[in-house]
Amino acid sequence: MKAKHQRLTLALLALAAIVGAALLALSALRDQASFFYAPSDVERRGLPLGRAVRLGGMVEAGSIARDADGVTIRFAVTDGRATTPVRFAGIAPDLFRERSGVVAEGEFHADGSFRATNLLAKHDERYMPPQVKGAMHETRSLAGVPGR
Repeated sequence: MKAKHQRLTLALLALAAIVGAALLALSALRDQASFFYAPSDVERRGLPLGRAVRLGGMVEAGSIARDADGVTIRFAVTDGRATTPVRFAGIAPDLFRERSGVVAEGEFHADGSFRATNLLAKHDERYMPPQVKGAMHETRSLAGVPGR
């Protein structure tokens, strides 16, 4: 076989390997393509049992309840169309509160509840950490600009 044909064969094999790897990766990520499931997605598609997923939405007003152990929090996540009960044992983020966005990582149980292993509290685009807000106030005062 000539060197030209060997290079062409190797290039075609490399291309086939890359395409095969891409197809395998896409098929593995097919169900995890979205960042999180919303409660109405779960209601429409059914519960993804036995695997780690993310559930996202808003913490329903009046739904936060703390168990007597002081660590377990029960609350409901809603997207306005459906609601999912969530149980989390651990320290909740500072931004976690009613009517705020949340993404809970964990798994669904057959009864329709979600057991979270991690909570990610979402904030709006106007959020500013208290340390930064205080530093901006000091900077404005030093520059002669009145703070808010």
